[in-house]
Amino acid sequence: MNRRVFDRVWSEVRAQYYDPGLHGVDWNAARRTWRPVALTAPDDRTLYRALRDMLDLLDDDHAGVSPPAVARRQDTLRQRRAAIGVSLRPEPSGDAWLIERVRPDSPAAEAGVAVGWRLITGAGALWTPEQDIAEGRAVTLSLIDDEGAARPLTLTPRMMEPTPAFVADRSRPGVLVLTVDGFEQGLGRWMGEQLVGLSPETDVVIDLRGNPGGRLAEADAVLSCFLPRDQPWAARTGRSGRRVELRTAGGCGDLDAPVGNDVAVLVDANSRSAAELTPAALQEARRAVVIGAPTAGAVLISQETSLPDGGRLSLSRADFVTAGGVRLEKRGVTPDVTAPLTPEDQRAGRDPGLEAALAALRAEPAMAVQPAPAL
Repeated sequence: MNRRVFDRVWSEVRAQYYDPGLHGVDWNAARRTWRPVALTAPDDRTLYRALRDMLDLLDDDHAGVSPPAVARRQDTLRQRRAAIGVSLRPEPSGDAWLIERVRPDSPAAEAGVAVGWRLITGAGALWTPEQDIAEGRAVTLSLIDDEGAARPLTLTPRMMEPTPAFVADRSRPGVLVLTVDGFEQGLGRWMGEQLVGLSPETDVVIDLRGNPGGRLAEADAVLSCFLPRDQPWAARTGRSGRRVELRTAGGCGDLDAPVGNDVAVLVDANSRSAAELTPAALQEARRAVVIGAPTAGAVLISQETSLPDGGRLSLSRADFVTAGGVRLEKRGVTPDVTAPLTPEDQRAGRDPGLEAALAALRAEPAMAVQPAPAL
């Protein structure tokens, strides 16, 4: 199985990667180096670490692999499932994961786990994300708290209801806050439902912080909520070298025409892919003010492939530039207003990004971002 998984990853990159030159990487030499490591790997952690190290040669954040346990959790993200209640992001070293979110009323929250802690997954770790979790089966996590102290904890997963992918908050007068966790199927339709009949005086905040991206069609649908139909917003170039212009195609639910409300978009260093190209397009069109921290700069157009063991390969299939000709890969989106959200802010219940967005939307009309003309 290790051989089948490795050979599938290596072959897919050679045949399908958007850059036929593979960024100058000697892919045959990579095979000679990493295939023996993969074939002798005793477990998924070792196998997928070897695959990731090989893919890192491409210097492409969209080229990655998910072991079977991670792929299964991704597939059941919006289903009732056993969970301990943390969201994790891998650190570059490969031996630790950063805790980005802790779900309230979860086993992790009840044990005192906090945003900003680190899960150590190097040699000797009793549990790593490459392993499944099951209801009632305790797992021991090797944690380091925000002060650098070791905090090993044993948590027992329990069944939890899924968190929604999209949330609308109307609790503030004159403001609609739309939080989008991912560009998942149905986003455009849902956003249209929130905007239909909205008073022109109501400001709109779209929160894309921590959003990993998703479907390109849903990004187009979101943009169609705010930009005229058939407006250019990006271009992609695949392996063949053919350039394809992307234009808004509609799809914003039952909305008859784009809304003219003032818009702010929240982003951070973990806004990736579609969660970068969307604010970039609105920013270039002068249709929204972008608030927060510079985005990840991971904006190549990718596609996933299933691997023989149930794992998954993500591979870039096209390059991407904005309508203004800006290549966001390795660059990201620079906010109009900088307002980073720190782990200390999260633990204290503060949200400087949202406050900055509300302040920008309340600014004098001469300071506000103006809607783009129809093209």
